[in-house]
Amino acid sequence: MTFQAPKGTFDWMPPRSEWALTVRDALSAPARRAGYGYIETPAFEDTALFSRGVGESTDIVTKEMYTFTSRGGQSLTLRPEGTASVVRAVLEHGLYGGPLPIKLWYSGSYFRYERAQAGRYRHFSQVGAEALGSEDPALDAELIVLAMDGYASLGLRGVRLLLNSLGCRECRPAYRAALQDFLRGLDLDEATRARVEINPLRVLDDKRPEVRAQLTGAPLVTDHLCGACKAYHEEVRGLLTAAGVAYEDDPRLVRGLDYYTRTTFEFLHDGLGAQSAVGGGGRYDGLSEQIGGPALPSVGWALGVDRTVLAMEAEGLLTERPRALGAFAVPLGEEARRRIFPLVSELRRAGLAVDMAFGGRGVKGAMKAADRSGARYALILGDRDIEAGAVQVKDLATGDQTAVPLAEVVEFLKGKDS
Repeated sequence: MTFQAPKGTFDWMPPRSEWALTVRDALSAPARRAGYGYIETPAFEDTALFSRGVGESTDIVTKEMYTFTSRGGQSLTLRPEGTASVVRAVLEHGLYGGPLPIKLWYSGSYFRYERAQAGRYRHFSQVGAEALGSEDPALDAELIVLAMDGYASLGLRGVRLLLNSLGCRECRPAYRAALQDFLRGLDLDEATRARVEINPLRVLDDKRPEVRAQLTGAPLVTDHLCGACKAYHEEVRGLLTAAGVAYEDDPRLVRGLDYYTRTTFEFLHDGLGAQSAVGGGGRYDGLSEQIGGPALPSVGWALGVDRTVLAMEAEGLLTERPRALGAFAVPLGEEARRRIFPLVSELRRAGLAVDMAFGGRGVKGAMKAADRSGARYALILGDRDIEAGAVQVKDLATGDQTAVPLAEVVEFLKGKDS
């Protein structure tokens, strides 16, 4: 019997997997430079954390969570998203009692039982960032700028930013009532009608064509914002413009989580087809209170690693290996293998990326392996080289070859690497 990865999942394999590492580093680097500290939370949590925090009317909670009962009888769920876990950890460890805002970033795997298709997986990777404990439009703008900087650093040009405001607890009720009145008059199935009564904003996020066709005249949340929310949203927009970030106002943008308030945003890439979102986020001022904590106004985002790699592929950015080796060692014979092994170790300890031919290959096979490795140089050591106390350094691009004393190889390659 041969085993395969479960439906809706896939394996990251070299060299493509190296792009996943590159994307994780690139998307998190702007946040790290902005003072965000790393946090890591468990891959599973108490089920109630997500049902209460993400929202009982969301598709995530009603249809997509991987929930199981532990041997101790506790209901646990593989995390479908990262924000609720981060807020839980901040509350549990009392970080809100220190300096605010609390700036955190994370990276990991998330799990949703969705309909598997291109760009949508049941096990997926994200990089996330959260700023907790401050209600400041500059924080909203900062996070958006950091995400766009991460995408830009990868060479992506086709990422579009959609922006909206969902209002606050003061102005949302009036909009909710107006939206419910509108939705009750539509031809909707029973499950969707039930959703209208629980959380009507979820209906606006429905992707089915037969539902979307009826939403054309739905009231817009931006027409119901209170003065404070309007001013807040204008400040976010102004700060983004000042930072040189282009955006598109989308008054119908709601996203799929119940905890969002005020600023809501999504990053799209048109090269991905139906699953065009590569990331998104927003402000969630009431989430801490929903899961039993004090008021802790916060904002954050999650950016998809898998989808960002697909976006890079769509733009033709995956043509080269992201992390090529600096050198590949080719020993010619047993004595050469014994002599070159400590040299390879020394080069690695000096910070150089080096591999070597294994398995007693002949010179032809070893040189083929060197070419396939993507290394810039081959380090060839034979009996004559051992007698001379040198190694042949061959530039695999030009074919030029130089004899370098063994004691000077590290400095020689570091000089070429600089």
